[in-house]
Amino acid sequence: MVHARALAVDGQRAAAARALLRAENDLASAEAGDDEPGRVFFFGEASLAHETACTLRDMGDLASATKEFHRSVRTRKAATFTRTHAVTLGYLGAVQARGGSIEEACGTWAEALDVMDGVHSGRARQAVRDMRSSLSVYRAKGIRSVAELDGRAARYLASVGR
Repeated sequence: MVHARALAVDGQRAAAARALLRAENDLASAEAGDDEPGRVFFFGEASLAHETACTLRDMGDLASATKEFHRSVRTRKAATFTRTHAVTLGYLGAVQARGGSIEEACGTWAEALDVMDGVHSGRARQAVRDMRSSLSVYRAKGIRSVAELDGRAARYLASVGR
C-alpha cells in the first residue's frame, strides 16, 4: 500500500494501480493462522480501504476515493482507532469538497470534528487546517454551514494548539 501511494503521488498512475491491486490481492489471500508481525495487527479492511482511498485520491479518481473512504468509515472500529477514524472523515470531506459537494463535505467534516473531541494528533490538526483552507473559498458566500463549521474548526485548533 505504501508503494502504491508513493507511485500515485509521483504521478505513476498505471504502476500505482498495479501496486494497489497487488496489495488488495495479498490481503485477500491471507488466511487464519498466517504469521504476521505484531506491528500490523490493525491493518484490516478499514485500513486497506483508507489507504486505497488515499491512493485513488492522489491519482485524481475522486469518485472511487469517496467510495473507499466511506468503506473505511463504515468498517473501522471507531472506538478503538478514534484518531484514524477522525482523520479518515477529514480526508473524505476534503474529497467531497474537491468534487464540488461542499454541503456534503460540511456534514462529513462536522462528524470528523465530533470524533476529534479530545484527540491530540498532528494528522488530525492537519486535517482541520486543510478543512479550513478548503472552506476559505466559501467563507464570503454566506453559506451558514460553512461559517459554523469554520468556527468549530478554529476552536478545535485553538484548543489543541495549532
